[in-house]
Amino acid sequence: MFDATTILAYKGKNRAVIGGDGQVTFGDSVLKGNATKIRTLHNGKILAGFAGSTADAFNLFDMFEEFLKDKKGDILKSVIEFSKAWRKDKVLRRLEAMMIVLNNDHIFILTGNGDVVEPEDGELASIGSGGNYAISAARALKKHAKLDEEELVKEALHVAADLCIYTNHNIKTLTLDGENK
Repeated sequence: MFDATTILAYKGKNRAVIGGDGQVTFGDSVLKGNATKIRTLHNGKILAGFAGSTADAFNLFDMFEEFLKDKKGDILKSVIEFSKAWRKDKVLRRLEAMMIVLNNDHIFILTGNGDVVEPEDGELASIGSGGNYAISAARALKKHAKLDEEELVKEALHVAADLCIYTNHNIKTLTLDGENK
């Protein structure tokens, strides 16, 4: 459904990390290889990633930031109100887009259908065309390797890039240290 990106987030014991590749495609052509699809929000206390068109990403990030300001950084209240607003907006709800937002306490996948999903394990979430490859690799690495959170996200995204034609190896990550818990 969302060709052109892979976003993986991990809320570990010591850090929260989000990572994404840099590929932007149009049909079967690569338009850009070094796009940034992740960002920090609310004075660096929230991490967010986006799968969908770039213009939509900016609108949704800005919209979510407003809810964070209004709710004084409470991510739980913000995702609920944001999802309601996204679903009610006649233009935005039609977007084929998804977001991951997280801090050191929570991780959520959000959609324009009003979905607010906290992963069952409460630690790993992925979106985008390579999301299933990335989360599978991340689960295996978490179980069988001794990597810190950022290394695990990077390595899992590299596995996804080896398998998914819409994902490249230009991996970027953002982290939150566990001291905010």
